[in-house]
This record gives sequence, C-alpha cells and structure tokens, in this order.
Amino acid sequence: MRAELELIDEVFEGTLSKAVWEMDRDAIASQLMSVGQASPLGRVQLRIVRPGKAVEILEKRKSEFVDSSLVPSLQRDLVVHPYEGASEVVGDLIIEGNEALLWHRLWKEVLSIVATQLIQSLALAGLIMTMFNRSVTQHVRRIALHLGQLSTDTLGKELVLDRPPTLEDELSLLKEGVNRLQDKLKAHLVRQRADEQAMQQSRERLASLVHERTQELEAVNRRLEDLSRRDALTGLANRRQFEEMKMHEFELAKINGTPLSVLMCDVDFFKLYNDTYGHAKGDECLRLVSDVLKTIFRRKGDLAARYGGEEFAVLLPGVELDEALMTADKMREVLAERKLPHRSSSVSQYVTLSIGVAVFDHGGMQHFDQLLKQADDALYRAKGQGRDRVSV
Repeated sequence: MRAELELIDEVFEGTLSKAVWEMDRDAIASQLMSVGQASPLGRVQLRIVRPGKAVEILEKRKSEFVDSSLVPSLQRDLVVHPYEGASEVVGDLIIEGNEALLWHRLWKEVLSIVATQLIQSLALAGLIMTMFNRSVTQHVRRIALHLGQLSTDTLGKELVLDRPPTLEDELSLLKEGVNRLQDKLKAHLVRQRADEQAMQQSRERLASLVHERTQELEAVNRRLEDLSRRDALTGLANRRQFEEMKMHEFELAKINGTPLSVLMCDVDFFKLYNDTYGHAKGDECLRLVSDVLKTIFRRKGDLAARYGGEEFAVLLPGVELDEALMTADKMREVLAERKLPHRSSSVSQYVTLSIGVAVFDHGGMQHFDQLLKQADDALYRAKGQGRDRVSV
C-alpha cells in the first residue's frame, strides 16, 4: 500500500503543482477527485500556500475512512519551477491509505494461506492414512474379524496375516500372542469341563443342604421379626410397631376421609404399686392390663401397644368418637372386674386406668403427631381430674 501511495504521488504531483500555481480551480478539483478515487486511498488533503493569504485546505475522504495509525501515509511538498533555476513551494499534499482496504487485503492473504495449508494438511493426512491402512489397519481388521469369530469350536484355528513371515514387528507379536492365547484357552476349557462335571455332583449334594438350612433360617428370621415388633413382657405390639403403623393408618384415613381414634392409657399410681408390691408384682400387673387390652381389641386393624413403662397406646382405624369412648369405658370396667389390689392408690383399692381419647380432625390436622398430642393432653387432663376416668 505504501508503494501504491508513492506511485500515485509521482503520477499526480506535477499536474497538481501546476494547477495550484496557475490557480486553476477546475483542474485542482478534477485532480483531487481523481486522486481520491484511487482504491488504496482513504483520504487526500491539499494545502495551498499563497503569499499574504491564509493557507487553504482542500480534502477528499472516502465514507468508510477513519483516522488510524495502522495505515501508511505520505506527505509531499508541491514545488513548481516557473523558470530555469527557480523553484517555488505552492503547498503540500497528504495522502493516507484506506484501513478498510488494508484489512480486507490482509484477511484475504490470511484466508489464502490458511486454505493452502489446509489443503496441504488434508493431502498429507490422506497420504498417511492410505499408507497406514495398507500397513496396519487392514491387518488389525483381520485380527478383529478372527477374534469375533472365535468360539469353543474354532479355538484350534490359527490366526494368519497376509504379510511376509520374515517381518518381526508389533503386528507379528500380536498375531503370535493371539495364537498362544487360543491354545491356552483351549486347554483351559478342557480342564474346566472336567472340573464342572466333578462340581456338579457336589452342587447337587449341597443344594439339598442349603434348602434345608434356608428354610430353618427363614423360620428363625420370621420369629426374630415378630419378636422385634412385640413387647417381651406383655406380648403386645411394641412402640416400634406402633410408630410404623400410625403413619400408614393416618395416611389411609386422610385419603379415604375415614375416622381414626387414638387412646392413650396409663396405670394409675404405678410407681407406688411397684414400691408397695415389688417389681415382680409390677410386671404381673402390666401383664394383667395387657390381657385386658387383648380381650377387648380383637377387631382386624386395631393395634394395642405398650408405649413405654406403664403407658399403653391404642390405634383404632374407622372408629368414631362415641365408639372410642365406649371402648375406653369398657377397658376400665373389665380391669375393675379383675380386682387387682392396689392399697397405695388414692382413688380405688384396686388397679385403675386413666385414659385419654382423641379423634382425627380432617380439617385441622396435617400430621399424626397432632392427633397423638391431643390424646396425650386428654390423658393428662384425666389424671388432673382425679384419675380412674376417661377424658376426650
């Protein structure tokens, strides 16, 4: 681009100097127009210097021209020779290259270089792939095909490659390794068949023993599972089973819109009973209370559990409040009929129960713990009101 600017300057310097000297406005405008239309130029500026007058500046620039330090520029004084041996500076000429054209040319060169290198790389890669295919790939495919066709019946068939046997390279080592592996596999299969026949007889003898032991183990596991859900002293469900069943029954009641009642029962003055009669008698007392619960709660779905110490919890799916209250009163009546003495009790000469009853409120309860808390609160209310009673 710099060389092009110098050539443009050489072409137009003389004629432009003469037009300025003669003050030929049309010629000056025509020359500037011609210079400005040259493709490498972005801007051309003519400064006209006349004695006694201000410097006149004429400029032409292309629409896409922007000032830039990246493009070459050229500044030249315009000199005329009015007669032999004389010279006069009539102005100067500044021409600057077009940055947009410069970038266009640069990118064109870059793309040309990249395209050339890409074509060369592809040609080289094609040549390499062709050579690699002939020397390696086709033999690797032959090995893969041979391995894919291997079975117990074809282990004796050796791998053969279509190449000079004198070559000793990695492919030759791979071929020998495959053939050795086939020989070892064949010998191994022969031994394996013999071992399998010997083991089959042992398996048949062991199968019967395992079946017997499995049945015994399943029976023990069922017994252990049942024990893990039962209270050892009373034979009722323990708290673990109650915790597992409460959410199941609560969700069913919530989904189906059915009633669900909970009873919380507590043996009155049980600590005094233990202090008076001893812990052995206390255990008998708890067993008697649990027998009462077993007698009353026989309906499918009812769950009576020892909740902790002398406290019992009863889950009654499908039972409304009135029926739950009747059942609670019946528990007290049956226990009273047993007439288990309790001389330390301040409410009766026999063992009694305080019972709290709560019923699932479909509109106000979202969790079972809310229902259980209401039953527990009712139990404490029954105790606070004098014990040996039912509170709801």
